[in-house]
Amino acid sequence: MDVERSDEALMLAYRDGDAQAFEFLYQRHRSRLYRWLTHQCGSKAIAEELYQDIWLKVINARDGYEVSAKFTTWLFRIAHNRLVDHWRAGNRAPAASAAPDDEEADDPLDALAGSPLQEPHNELERQRLGAALVREIEALPAPQRETFLLAQETDMTLEEIASITGVNRETAKSRMRYALGKLRAGLGDWR
Repeated sequence: MDVERSDEALMLAYRDGDAQAFEFLYQRHRSRLYRWLTHQCGSKAIAEELYQDIWLKVINARDGYEVSAKFTTWLFRIAHNRLVDHWRAGNRAPAASAAPDDEEADDPLDALAGSPLQEPHNELERQRLGAALVREIEALPAPQRETFLLAQETDMTLEEIASITGVNRETAKSRMRYALGKLRAGLGDWR
């Protein structure tokens, strides 16, 4: 399997019967989809259930798959819709996010590379900053948190995030701006 094939080419190959192409897509996107769900749900159990449902939807949609957007946009649109369905079914609002604690989670402090906080004797400060960052992300309103996490977890553009969340680009941009402002204000003591 050519590791350089695009996600879209892999999904088309899977549609045409190449099971290995699906395995490759799954390996490529499983960690960030799971992290995003965990942050959105506030519960690993719910995230795991939704995660299974989303991949099942991908499998079931393969016969009709056509490239109309980037695969990640398509995948996260499925995830967003499944999450919305989950909240509606339970007649609940989105919960505060939970910090993923699986071994594959990225360090939220990677942006501090080269800073004094990266030095071993500052490990306690790094842990405190990490906890503060998680608290601030949890405190964001759900639409802002979702927009911020999609940008951070997937490196998607505002246009892609808008498509996934069903809003226009300007609304996605505003949500991101407000989220970043609230995070900066909440982490002001750490600058």
